Amino acid sequence: MTDKKQRVYFVIDMKTFFASVECAERGLNPFETNLVVADESRGEGGICLAVTPKMKAQGVRNRCRLFEIPKDIKYIIAKPRMKKYIEYAAEIYGIYLKYIDKNDIHVYSIDECFIDATDYLKMYNLKAKQFAEKLMGEIKDTLHIPSTAGIGSNMYLAKIALDITAKHSKDFIGWLTEEKYREKLWHHKPITDFWGISKGTEKHLERLNIYDMFDLAHAYEDMLYKEFGINAELMIDHAWGRESCTIKDIKAYKTKKKSISNMQILPKNYNFEDAKLVMKEMLQSGCYRLYKDGYVTQLLHLYIRYGDKNKEFVKGSVRMKETTNLYSFIEGYALSLFDKIVDKHRAIRQLGYDYGDLKDMGQESYDLFTDIEKVRKEKKLVESLLKLQDKYGKNAVLKGMDLQENATMIERNKLIGGHNGGES
Repeated sequence: MTDKKQRVYFVIDMKTFFASVECAERGLNPFETNLVVADESRGEGGICLAVTPKMKAQGVRNRCRLFEIPKDIKYIIAKPRMKKYIEYAAEIYGIYLKYIDKNDIHVYSIDECFIDATDYLKMYNLKAKQFAEKLMGEIKDTLHIPSTAGIGSNMYLAKIALDITAKHSKDFIGWLTEEKYREKLWHHKPITDFWGISKGTEKHLERLNIYDMFDLAHAYEDMLYKEFGINAELMIDHAWGRESCTIKDIKAYKTKKKSISNMQILPKNYNFEDAKLVMKEMLQSGCYRLYKDGYVTQLLHLYIRYGDKNKEFVKGSVRMKETTNLYSFIEGYALSLFDKIVDKHRAIRQLGYDYGDLKDMGQESYDLFTDIEKVRKEKKLVESLLKLQDKYGKNAVLKGMDLQENATMIERNKLIGGHNGGES
């Protein structure tokens, strides 16, 4: 595969994916149906994970809460079914694999993929837009899921074509080269529509009298490096529509520093003891994940958000003497840290942890007074438990604390990506 030729990238995104799947399952057209994906059991404050295009056309925004939907709009509420959405995503990926090698596909999210289409245009005797339409058409005909696409001469331009220009096209396909990008989008606002530009970055740029990509492209580079450090290089390239990263580069990339973390929003405000119970469940589950993935840690971070009006976050960290993944060693450090940083008299609504600075299992270490035989027995117990969970599900083996009234592990084990797994 030659990298010197002008490359052609696609980004194909399923329109309001979760909502479109729910419509497909009901034989409905998402452009003609009022439907939201939300869990009614969470009350009027439940978040809509997706809304159909017809709902969007009536001013209902994605990720809104149920109470924010105008009362005069009648709509269907579909409970989230993450297993079902994963099944559809796998079938969509299977359609791509009929025409494209997996090494030329980068799965960006459950509903969005990058494709290096360069070498396939000649193979199928198709122009770029024709090939994108072929893929989108097969997804629609087979699964009844509508999609949009961005086509670009690099990955960044393909993404921008998807995010900004495709939505204004009748065929839901946008196409950008560096020249078209500068011609059409240099003065586009808001600048936050561009991938990688957050609200905070927008405000920072405004203080420098930079309001669009044209201003950014023509700003003094020394000033940008002073303000943004090494990130300025990427910002300058993107302002000109340049991007050197390829799918091959992404697949070859390996992170230098690893961590395992989890965050949980509690179903209601918890008192100190009940919140500590849930934190213990989370940390135990995190230890199982460490063991399964072959990592050990010496560094633990805890995060807690209170449930009162201030919604204040507190955090703390501890470096342990041992480098381990066994909960019996981590528990003492974790609970002491929890007691130290958390106000016992305030309601708690959110909990999180992070096992940082991960090392391979071979770097496990204990002090001279550790009962190594006890360590071996605990490892055998964990291995047996993980085998049972793999075979029969995460709720096949539970601890006594998981059965207490305000424990959340049993329900959490039914979730996928923090949402209801759902059954057909």
